Amino acid sequence: MTDDATDDAADDATDDTADDASEEATDEASEGTSEAAAVIGPQPIEPDAPGDFGCTQVWWGDGKGKTTAALGMGFRAAGHGYRVHLLQFMKGGASSVEDVRGEYNAIHAMPGFTYEHSGHYGWHGRMDPTDDVDHEARAQGGMERARELLDAATDADLDAPLPLDAPADDGVHMLVFDELCYAANRDLVDPDAVVDLLERKPDGLELVLTGGHEEPTYVTDRADLVTQVEKEQHPFDEGVPARKGTEF
Repeated sequence: MTDDATDDAADDATDDTADDASEEATDEASEGTSEAAAVIGPQPIEPDAPGDFGCTQVWWGDGKGKTTAALGMGFRAAGHGYRVHLLQFMKGGASSVEDVRGEYNAIHAMPGFTYEHSGHYGWHGRMDPTDDVDHEARAQGGMERARELLDAATDADLDAPLPLDAPADDGVHMLVFDELCYAANRDLVDPDAVVDLLERKPDGLELVLTGGHEEPTYVTDRADLVTQVEKEQHPFDEGVPARKGTEF
């Protein structure tokens, strides 16, 4: 056999070995992917307790996504079997949108996740003819309800699973006060009263506050996680109204 023939035979053997190794690696990767898919697939939601909840979060800024982020965390927590409740300030609907928001239907379908809102059907100072007195009265009612929910969480055993169908008055693991900072920044509720809510929070409760284009300094220096959501551009700037499925 010539040297060239010997080299060709060696190359062919090397290629065959490489092809076999590649096929084996592909098969193993495929099997690993299948196993991973089986592991991360949907599982039954059973009551459970978080091992490391207890932070206070604040989400503020002029960008879109504050409520969206809070709801996403709520669904994630509920998916693990933790009890979650959402209390919305300043939110219900407005003359420009429908009364029922998409998140309400989604929350209703999610075990362990409940909601209520104390806001007037409209946005204070925007696309809403309601006077300040009515907005303030509803916001004050929301504050009273917030205190009740925090006291209920204090009385509950947050280190233990909580029934997914129990009322929020029996305690929850995560409590979201959506648009509370918005209400405080507009003087519909006293910022000092918001600080009092943080001081009422039991150690094991994950408390999430959202809202406001101005930094809520009265709570940011007391929070564990603070996120500013900043707008670069938004369809609103071009006169596009709130869109169903994205804004409500």
